[in-house]
Amino acid sequence: MQHQAELAITGMTCASCAARIQNKLNRLESVSAQVNYATAKATVSFDDSAQLSDLIAAVAAIGYQATPANQKVDAPDAVLHSLQTRLLVSLIVGVPVIAMSMIPAFQFPMWQWVCLPLALISYGWAGFGFHKAALANLRQRATSMDTLISVGTTAALLWSSYALLFGDAGRVGFSHEFQLTLLRSHGLANIYLESVAGIITFLLLGRWIEARSKTKAGEAIKTLLELGASDVSVLQGKDEIAVPITQLQVGEIFVVRPGEKIATDGIVIQGTAAVDVSLMTGESLPVEVSPGDQVIGATLNTNGLLRIRAERIGADTHLAQLTELVLQAQSGKANVQRLADRISAIFVPAVLIIAVLTLALWLLVGEDLAFAAAAAVAVLIIACPCALGLATPLAMLVGSGRGAQLGIVLKGVEMLERVRSIDTVLLDKTGTVTTGQLQVVNVSTTPGVSTSELLRYAGAAEAGSEHPIAAAISEYARAQVGSLPPITDFTNIPGEGITANVFGQLVRIGRSDCLGVGTADATVPGNTGDVGQNETNSATDLTCVEVAWDGQRKGTISLSDEPRPSSASAVEGFRKLGLNPILLTGDNLAAAEYVAAQVGIDEVIANVLPSGKVAVVNELQLAGHQVAMVGDGVNDAAALAQADLGIAMGCGTDVAIQASDLTLMRSDLLLAVTAIRLSRTTHATIMTNLFWAFAYNIAAIPLAALGFCNPMIAGAAMSFSSIFVVLNSLRIRRFK
Repeated sequence: MQHQAELAITGMTCASCAARIQNKLNRLESVSAQVNYATAKATVSFDDSAQLSDLIAAVAAIGYQATPANQKVDAPDAVLHSLQTRLLVSLIVGVPVIAMSMIPAFQFPMWQWVCLPLALISYGWAGFGFHKAALANLRQRATSMDTLISVGTTAALLWSSYALLFGDAGRVGFSHEFQLTLLRSHGLANIYLESVAGIITFLLLGRWIEARSKTKAGEAIKTLLELGASDVSVLQGKDEIAVPITQLQVGEIFVVRPGEKIATDGIVIQGTAAVDVSLMTGESLPVEVSPGDQVIGATLNTNGLLRIRAERIGADTHLAQLTELVLQAQSGKANVQRLADRISAIFVPAVLIIAVLTLALWLLVGEDLAFAAAAAVAVLIIACPCALGLATPLAMLVGSGRGAQLGIVLKGVEMLERVRSIDTVLLDKTGTVTTGQLQVVNVSTTPGVSTSELLRYAGAAEAGSEHPIAAAISEYARAQVGSLPPITDFTNIPGEGITANVFGQLVRIGRSDCLGVGTADATVPGNTGDVGQNETNSATDLTCVEVAWDGQRKGTISLSDEPRPSSASAVEGFRKLGLNPILLTGDNLAAAEYVAAQVGIDEVIANVLPSGKVAVVNELQLAGHQVAMVGDGVNDAAALAQADLGIAMGCGTDVAIQASDLTLMRSDLLLAVTAIRLSRTTHATIMTNLFWAFAYNIAAIPLAALGFCNPMIAGAAMSFSSIFVVLNSLRIRRFK
């Protein structure tokens, strides 16, 4: 029998760690595993010949920890808290060491002996994680950047201690002269304590920034799970019993009142209501339901009392299946190896070999052990690129800060690695390209009835209803004619419309076939007949209601979910970035084509459910396209997670925002164009940072091997590469 398990992995410090764990698990009999560094989880498939405990033990054997994952909300990230504490301690003890070592004015008598215990704290306590990871790598006969960090700082500390105890560096009055000259000096006169403190501090800062950005990795799943109702009113005989949703059984009947969420998927057996399904399907209008209609859990009952028979519960519901879609999509898309880790697979062994060769060659040419060892240690120190730890997280920090000023939230370096190659952008319609809110766009009246008169009667009558159509009409009427008259005898007829007494007249508003009055002459532009409430003019995508009083139809009010003012410019902006815009929506084809024509989109895919949107993204990806998805609803969440680049409108649902890579804090599609440009700029900055983080150090390795790397040159190389990374990253602040 085949089993599936998800393990939470702790102790990973880079993508190389994830690859190592994955290889270890896959070597077990009948086990297939995929380890995701970004989410710190392993998805494992195994049969009865393996046990979960075997998987956990295999992970522990190579120096990491694995525990069964839980989709519920975890406690605050212990890893982040540990990194933060270690960083603070490293700063407290490291800054004085760097200052005294690099600034002669601070070098009081015996200053070097004060630096030694401070450097020991930085090395042994703050840098413990690097050494632990290096030992785990050693047991697996592998190397990573942690190996170089640990070896470099260990060599620097041991050599500095030796020079203090047995060389000139320990005498009273010893100082580091500030000279960046290529003069060879005896190794026992050099100490590198500032390199120990600086390397560990810079790298801890980078790792803390990175870990902080990952603390919300499971928020999309958490938000989805919280969308459903927590309690449900189950009908037992004539009584209603409130029970937790987990106790609801298939076949039981439960009651849903206005304003409550529908607890689970089921069939209406009694009552009528308008159900807001926009979270699940993207439909802009509430759906009228009556006995026999199916309803979806987590949707909202806006009016009416419903009795529903539960048809699906737990993992079988639409919400649970959508949750699984998001989980699968997120697990699949973040399997990215960081460039720095790929380079380190070659760079780290090469540096270790160079250090050994330096030691051996100097001894072979007759130099003493002190000089040869000092040159080898200098190679290890100078090659340790502390700027590498800042190259990615600092650019992300500045980029995300600039994005926040512009109303854009960037999430994760994986997104930046993909944004360069995006060639297709899928746009949700309702709430993304359009406003997501109905607006009155046309008022037609019969002869003898003025527009203001019709709006006064209709607006007053609709003011008594909570229906979105009614709210749009009454709001528009107030804006056009001012205050509305009082009404009496208001009646809501679910699925048909409303009646109310206005100025002594019985006003009826609703579908043409439900008014029970004479024929009207009013028509909708582009149509040649009456169009009732919730009916759509296929030529213009207008939702229309009819107004009657005095026994006759008096006019028609047409409403539409109009495109946002910036949508057409945004579509053109996507094209200038080399992207092909496609409208992808759960709405009907007529509505989609109407909106697409207004904003300049040529390709439309309509009538798709959430799983269908994921399928569309998959099809495009299989065809070789790199896909961006822009959406705002729960129905878009899985597609946002599956897409190579997910962009969520900030006015949308929490789950859509959490499942995305980019979040727009304003309801402005043009901001998505800016977000892609900012992402590309940030990625280019990271690539430049990575190049120079290595370049300065690589250029200095020959100097170190030749014995010219005095402490000032080592410190300058370390500082210069870090300063360059900082200044280059700060350029993103000027992005417009």
